[in-house]
Amino acid sequence: MERYDVAIIGAGMSGIAAGIRLAHFGKKVCIFERHYAPGGLNSFYAKDGRKYDVGLHAMTNFVKPGVKRAPLNRILRQLRIAREDLMLCEQRRSRVAFPGVDLCFNNEFAFFESEIAKTFPKQIDGFRKLVEAIQAFDDSVFDYPYQSAREVVRGCVSDPLLEDMIFCPLMYYGSSTEDDMDFGQFVVMFKSIFLEGFARPLEGIRNIIRLLLKRYKEAGGIRKMNNGVAKIAIAGGKVERLVLDSGEEIEADVVLSSVGLPETFDLCAPGLESSAEKNAGRLAFTETISVFKKQPDDFGWGEDAIVFFNARDRFAYRQAEDAVDLTSGEICVPNNFDYGDDQLAEGVVRVTCLANHDTWTSYADEEYVEAKEQWRPRICAAAREFMPDSSLDFDSDCIAQDMFTPKTVVRYTGRKRGAIYGAPQKSKDGTTPVSNLFICGTDQGFLGIVGSMLSGIAMANTHALR
Repeated sequence: MERYDVAIIGAGMSGIAAGIRLAHFGKKVCIFERHYAPGGLNSFYAKDGRKYDVGLHAMTNFVKPGVKRAPLNRILRQLRIAREDLMLCEQRRSRVAFPGVDLCFNNEFAFFESEIAKTFPKQIDGFRKLVEAIQAFDDSVFDYPYQSAREVVRGCVSDPLLEDMIFCPLMYYGSSTEDDMDFGQFVVMFKSIFLEGFARPLEGIRNIIRLLLKRYKEAGGIRKMNNGVAKIAIAGGKVERLVLDSGEEIEADVVLSSVGLPETFDLCAPGLESSAEKNAGRLAFTETISVFKKQPDDFGWGEDAIVFFNARDRFAYRQAEDAVDLTSGEICVPNNFDYGDDQLAEGVVRVTCLANHDTWTSYADEEYVEAKEQWRPRICAAAREFMPDSSLDFDSDCIAQDMFTPKTVVRYTGRKRGAIYGAPQKSKDGTTPVSNLFICGTDQGFLGIVGSMLSGIAMANTHALR
């Protein structure tokens, strides 16, 4: 039976980052991935000759070189990756769009602050008080107690509209809980989006995955694709062995799982599988991807990289009652990053909305296809309401399209209920009831590409290297 110092379940961002860190220090480490493609929730696929990103809209936590304590620069040092190899291109600007009110932001926080001062002049002092509270919070500590982010924000900002406009991007980019957030998670997301910012590699997620895998291989790490972990055998409160999809069995001193907390519990026998379903998240999404011959500049959408929109009087972030909730969402225009002299060959618009897992998974095959055909134009029409007037016709001008639903997420990632942001209850320190089994990635609590890599590094350092 093959034995490893560390076995990692899942070749997502956190799993690969953990593997690089461990291999650097001479650990015999192997990553086991059920699918043929690495990246997990941030991957890519090909369809009709085009490559589509999965997950990546924008990479958060962008800062300039030399900011030593910034997460992006910290993980590059720990993974020994040259910053220039990421080929990151900054956003032009992004926007939070509510009925009759817009707040624009870019990678300079002073600009966002000036937008709030202009749009909500009576709230600017309270907003600055909130920023002070955010900067004073130590988000490097794993065991901070739960505190309602809504309550903290309301202690500083009295206008419900401003409150909702602050929460909308943070929730759409990383909240696994409905209508509120743990203040610690709010701090992480606020810093990553507003105090730091958005960027994107010209080639999308493929470039990041390629760099990570190259680094992992150079460090001596082992990777087994198309052969995931089917069962974690527990004995005496420890992982005794892992049973792979192939039937092969392996042993490891430490097991790091990046596939989610309830999903990991589901693999454990005996003892933890009964608690898996009740811990699953409720928040799922659907996304349309539309490709055009024209560039967004040509049809008047050449400014905003990301638009977070809401059509209600109050922003509600909860499981959709219908198959799709059209009253809020996120519009991503990948072309609208500063690529310099380069540019994407075609125009791309992606629209993400909250969805209902149970509805989408209840459809038979033909009903499922029909539902996607019915919902796609409705999702695109909802997004158009928050974009500049344009002659663009999503149907006649579109040369390629695709759409994913919670059913897609379950099929290709194994995430229960299609919950991209995982379970509402996180294991902040990465521990589980099994002494040598630890969680990294989404359900450890760090979200996004940078957050996932940071989680993998932190959990490797804490539980396998110390």
